[in-house]
Amino acid sequence: MAPHSDNALVVQSDLTVLAEVHAPRYEEARDALARFAELVKSPEHVHTYRISPLSLWNAATTGMTAAEVIDALEAHARYDLPSNVRSEVTEYLSRWGRLRLLPAPNPGEPLRLEVRDEQLAARMGSDDRLAPLLQGRLAPDVWAVPLGARGTLKQALLKLGFPVDDQAGFTPGAAHDFALREVTLGNQPFALRDYQAEAVRIFLQGGVGTAGGHGVVVLPCGAGKTVVGLAAAAALKTRTLVLATSRPAARQWLREALDKTSLSEDDVGEYNGTTKRIRPFTVATYHIVSHRRRKGSGGEYPHYSLFDSEDWGLIIYDEVHLLPAPVFRITAQLQARRRLGLTATLIREDGKEGDVFSLIGPKRYDVPWKEMEARGFIAQAACYEIRLDLPESRQWAYATATEGHEAFRIAAENPDKLLAALELVRGHAGERILVIGHYVSQVSELARRLKAPLLTGETSTAERERHFQAFRDGDERLLVLSRVGNFSIDLPSASVMIQVSGLFGSRQEEAQRLGRILRPKEGTAIFYTLVTRGTVEQQYALNRQLFLTEQGYRYYIEEWARDGAAAPPVDPAPPIVPALALPALPD
Repeated sequence: MAPHSDNALVVQSDLTVLAEVHAPRYEEARDALARFAELVKSPEHVHTYRISPLSLWNAATTGMTAAEVIDALEAHARYDLPSNVRSEVTEYLSRWGRLRLLPAPNPGEPLRLEVRDEQLAARMGSDDRLAPLLQGRLAPDVWAVPLGARGTLKQALLKLGFPVDDQAGFTPGAAHDFALREVTLGNQPFALRDYQAEAVRIFLQGGVGTAGGHGVVVLPCGAGKTVVGLAAAAALKTRTLVLATSRPAARQWLREALDKTSLSEDDVGEYNGTTKRIRPFTVATYHIVSHRRRKGSGGEYPHYSLFDSEDWGLIIYDEVHLLPAPVFRITAQLQARRRLGLTATLIREDGKEGDVFSLIGPKRYDVPWKEMEARGFIAQAACYEIRLDLPESRQWAYATATEGHEAFRIAAENPDKLLAALELVRGHAGERILVIGHYVSQVSELARRLKAPLLTGETSTAERERHFQAFRDGDERLLVLSRVGNFSIDLPSASVMIQVSGLFGSRQEEAQRLGRILRPKEGTAIFYTLVTRGTVEQQYALNRQLFLTEQGYRYYIEEWARDGAAAPPVDPAPPIVPALALPALPD
């Protein structure tokens, strides 16, 4: 058949879809794809999407059918669809709805799992992974499910390739009436942005019944995920528990709650190692709730009681892609509570995206980073990878390193990075700069040479907040951070990030660090990452950058020599960024 030249999509037999950005019908095709496919790469000219079981089941939760998916592909495909695409889309989507989890007939009785598949129903009782999670057969196609097995059963069935349509409903939780402000405490007008309101609406799906109230909202760093969480809680008007990544992140949630809602100081509480203040709106950290006692000293996870201490109507999981295993475990038992996951990326380096789907819920809302940038909701950004040689004095140690992590650390702690960071800071004099690294010894030396405050995990929360506030006020314009700077620090004026080392090939970390400088501002935010040329660190850097490259960001490569003039850039900078003037590294 002759190709449809105006159509943007090339659908391939491996369920990947290529979208030509410059095709006349690209935008229409992109909007159609976004409903049932995952964006994998988005460079300048051709974007790559993947149709996966999870992406199809996410679409199914919105009511989309196999016929609608196939019709959308055919409407926008340049060539005929490979025959297997129709059959695989139909097969995967047919699995949605075969398993429905229904409410108990009476309070305290088991839930009911309705199995609309004779072969699967016959398999249920004999499968060693499923049988312990069931409580007997109520009818040929209905199994009894203990209340406490709701989450674990969904996990197990998803691993077998069968998602569960959980319609068992939620407990309403204790009521607590509060609302969003129209004017903040700082006397600034406040209203939800259109995409924030849409995210809340889609998450709640009416706020009652069984369809809404569980799932994940994906928004870029700096796009206001915290506001989405507050708006959902205010709409439900219920007691809310927030789980955050750190104490500074918890304090940020509390500040935002007081600033943008009618909650009072008496309504909000913080639960951590030193403070156990439980209130209608309580914020705790993943660390405290997953804290494990030493063997023989009583309950294994002493702070799990927080989840039962109040009749929570909503639990919010901030940075849900970082959910630790112990919190997954308790979440499996909390399926009767409404659950909202917030994240900039659902990528998990451990591959447990399916557990997020099963235990928190499907992805309800997602906006590409570059779309947010184009609308001015996050800053325009340029990313540079600065490559440096490993000094001769370190090359023998690197070559003879017997462990991979040892070689990586030698490359990551390249002493020339200190000199390069010093020059970059001088080159951005007057701007607000964050310098961040993985190794405390490395950032400690940097802080000493830069005569800048150093904030690490050992820095008290009060001391960190003092420096963060001084940075916001403009009294300090340079901070050196360890990994504590990865998450949920609110420094909207930061415009330059210099990354001297990271956690191996973590895409999550790369995205979070760029996110620290993406709060809306005039001009372009600049993200530098310093990499030792020709080493394992350079290989890891390629993986780290993958997620941001997929979001449409480009890394401009600069080679930095120790002697003589800096090498010309491998990839010239975009017009929006002035050419870098990289001095030679001193001997």
